[in-house]
Amino acid sequence: MDKEQLLEQVKADGVVLVSMQFTDIMGVIKSVTIPVGRLAGALEEGVWFDGSSIQGFARIQEADMFLVPDPSTYRVLPWSSQDRLRARIVCGVHGPDGEPFKGGPRAVLKRAVARAAEMGLVYHCGPELEFFLFNDDGRGATQPVPNDVGGYFDFSPRDTAQVVRSDIVKALEAMGMEVEASHHEVAAGQHEIDFAYSDAVTAADHSVSFKYTVKAIAATHDLFATFMPKPIFGVSGSGMHVHQSLSSPTGENLFYDPQGLFGLSEMALQFIAGQLQHASALAAVVAPTVNSYKRLVPGYEAPVYVCWAQVNRSAMIRIPRSALGREDSARAELRCPDPSCNPYLAFAVMLEAGLDGIRNGLMPPPPVTDDVYAYSPAEMAEHNITTLPGTLGDALAALEADKVIRGALGEHVYEVFHRAKSAEWDEYRIQVTDWERERYLEML
Repeated sequence: MDKEQLLEQVKADGVVLVSMQFTDIMGVIKSVTIPVGRLAGALEEGVWFDGSSIQGFARIQEADMFLVPDPSTYRVLPWSSQDRLRARIVCGVHGPDGEPFKGGPRAVLKRAVARAAEMGLVYHCGPELEFFLFNDDGRGATQPVPNDVGGYFDFSPRDTAQVVRSDIVKALEAMGMEVEASHHEVAAGQHEIDFAYSDAVTAADHSVSFKYTVKAIAATHDLFATFMPKPIFGVSGSGMHVHQSLSSPTGENLFYDPQGLFGLSEMALQFIAGQLQHASALAAVVAPTVNSYKRLVPGYEAPVYVCWAQVNRSAMIRIPRSALGREDSARAELRCPDPSCNPYLAFAVMLEAGLDGIRNGLMPPPPVTDDVYAYSPAEMAEHNITTLPGTLGDALAALEADKVIRGALGEHVYEVFHRAKSAEWDEYRIQVTDWERERYLEML
C-alpha cells in the first residue's frame, strides 16, 4: 500500500501507537514508538533517533540518524490491548545525508539481493525456526513446559504446548504471515512453526516478527520462549534450517533441471559448492554465539560436517525428498544456521557465498550417501570431508580470512560484528565453570 492507503488502514484498524522497528547489527530488535497522530509526518520525513545509542551504528559526533518506514510491512500486533492498540512498521535506517546507513542489517541484505538481481536472479528463503517453551517463575527457570508430551511430532489433547502453539499460529496469521505447519520437535519443550517461502527480505522480516510474536504469546500463558541454540545439555538444540532457491524475475525456478542430479540444475550445484567452500566463515554469521557451538556437535542431528547429500541429515546441506524432481520445489536446505543469528545478515552471507560459486563455476564434490556421524577419521579424509568450526573463536578466525563473506557484510558491519563477537568469545573463554570445579577442584 502507498502512504495514503496506509493512513486510511491505520484509522480503520483503530491503532493508537505505532512502533517503528529495526534491528541492530547483532539482531536485537529496536523500535521508536510514536502516537498514531505523528504517523503522517513520519511517512513524509522519517523518524529521527540517536544512532550513537545503538551498538555499532554511529559515533557520538555522528549520532543523528532517521528511520524510513516501509508501508508494506504495516501490521497490527494482535496481542496488544484494544485501548492501546499497537502496530509495527519495519524501517530502513538512514544517515543525515539521506542515504541508507551502511551498517543497517536490512540494507546489507538488500545490497546482496541487488547484486543477485544484476545477475538476473531472485533469492528465495524458507527458514524453519525452532524454539523452547519454559515455565516462567520469575527466576529464570529452565524446565520445559508442563504437560509437554516431549517427542517429535507427538500430540496429546491435553498438551499445554499444543494450546500455546495454536495461539502463536493465530497471531502470526493475524499479522499476515502464511503458516504452513506447526509441530513438536525432538526435545521436551521444543517446537517448530514453519511459514511460507518468500523472497529473502520478506523472509528476514518474517523471521524477526516470528521471534517476538512467539515470545509475546508465550508470555500470555505465563511461559517464556527462548531461541537459544542449546539451552539444555544432553538434548537436541534449536536450529534455523533454511530452504533456498534462485528464480528468474518471471518466477522460473532456476534450481530445477529434470536431467540433473536430484533434479537440480548446474546453477543449483554451483550455488551449493559456493556455500560449502565458504562454510567456515559462514558459520560465524549464521551460528554467531558461544552457545551455537554447543549445538553443532555430533549425535543430535546437528550438521557438523561440510558436505551435501540427498535427504541425509548429517550433512550441512541436504536436498529434501519433497524437492526431488519437482520444478516448483527444487531447493537446497542449509542446516547449520540457528535462530540466534541476525536473519538479515545470515541471508546476505548465504546468498553471497552461493553467488560466488556461480560466478566462479564451482562444482561440489559427490554427495554423501552414508551417515557421516559413523565415519572414522580415515573415512573423513578419504571423502575429503571437513567439519564446521568447533568454537566461535575458530569461526571468527575463518571469517577474518574470507574476503567474500566480509565483503557481503561490508567493512563497517564486519568490523563491528567481529569486534563484538571476539569480545564475547574472550569473555567466555576466561570463565571458570561449575563443570571445571566439579572435575578438578578436589582432584588437583
